[in-house]
Amino acid sequence: MEFHDYHQAAAAWNAHRPMFEAAGVYLPDAQAYTWSDVKVNFMAMDAQPTLSTAPNSGIPAFLTTLIDPDVYRVVFAPTRAAEIFGETRKGTWIDQTAMFPVIEATGEVSSYGDYNDNGKSGANMNWPQRQSYLFQTISEYGELEIERAGLGRVNWVGEVDGAGTTVLARFMNQTYFLGVQGLQNYGLLNDPNLSAPLTPAAKAYGGVKWTNNGQIVATANEIYADIQAMWIKLVSQTAGVSQTPNQIDADAKMTLALSPESLVAMTATNSFGVNVKQLLKENFPNLRVVSAVQYGAQSATNPVGIAGGNLVQLILDDVDGQDVGYCAFNEKLRSHPIIRAMSSWKKKMTAGSWGAIIRLPGGISQMLGV
Repeated sequence: MEFHDYHQAAAAWNAHRPMFEAAGVYLPDAQAYTWSDVKVNFMAMDAQPTLSTAPNSGIPAFLTTLIDPDVYRVVFAPTRAAEIFGETRKGTWIDQTAMFPVIEATGEVSSYGDYNDNGKSGANMNWPQRQSYLFQTISEYGELEIERAGLGRVNWVGEVDGAGTTVLARFMNQTYFLGVQGLQNYGLLNDPNLSAPLTPAAKAYGGVKWTNNGQIVATANEIYADIQAMWIKLVSQTAGVSQTPNQIDADAKMTLALSPESLVAMTATNSFGVNVKQLLKENFPNLRVVSAVQYGAQSATNPVGIAGGNLVQLILDDVDGQDVGYCAFNEKLRSHPIIRAMSSWKKKMTAGSWGAIIRLPGGISQMLGV
């Protein structure tokens, strides 16, 4: 169809516009068909027209952003005190002081005679005490932050409550190692009744350490000899009394507690291709080896460490059928009522610790500076 002028072309377009719109084609800026006499600058049609909107090359970035449903949590050092020394409950959270009775047999003998009444048997009682320490934390969450976290697929209430239980458990673990200052509450590392730590033997490469700056600087035999020295100290402290048949031997159940750095030294191998771990397994078949950062030297990355250097403890499970000791709590976790505010909630959580109760200090020997 050919149109000779603008009026003819416009009239035709206006007649056909309803037909195009019915078919779904909308061209609101079109005024007419092209006619035969129209003068068009085809070169000018190549130019980019000026935009009336802001330049954009795509859709909003959040539409192509993925949120991984697997939530990753920051990893903390393991809490190992209860694994090393065992754990038990003593009393309840209302108890402030605990007494641990100790009985010592006393007496003397004399020469027998039908009419002699010499000699006497008795017992001496002591009541060493420990004080408990109650501690708490509070979890709080608001309506808006819960819903916003939900957009990110995060269970905010569960995460905050979980953080509360983690904080309590980690502080409890710390009291098991170090007790609570200002109270009769001591830990596995600082109980005043523990014997003084041994000093490691001098090593062929110089110094007394097992490791230095991440390298093993002692031989397998030297490391094993240090552990033997701790074993000999245990025998001396307990006068050779241990588990049935009332005599310490290499089959006694015990735990070697040390730092992760010192644990690496267990891989040192001697000239026969035997490492420290194998030597220990062969000679002390019931020995457990457990590492905890609290046994490491104090540093910027390990502020809970020991100022004197890496510590190692050799701990008997029991002496003459009596536990050497245990970590003790009076409240593991008490969750108090949730308090409703205008647009938020909060909840208190409480726990309590007696520290480490060392009943038989002679069942522990230690070495400092490895």
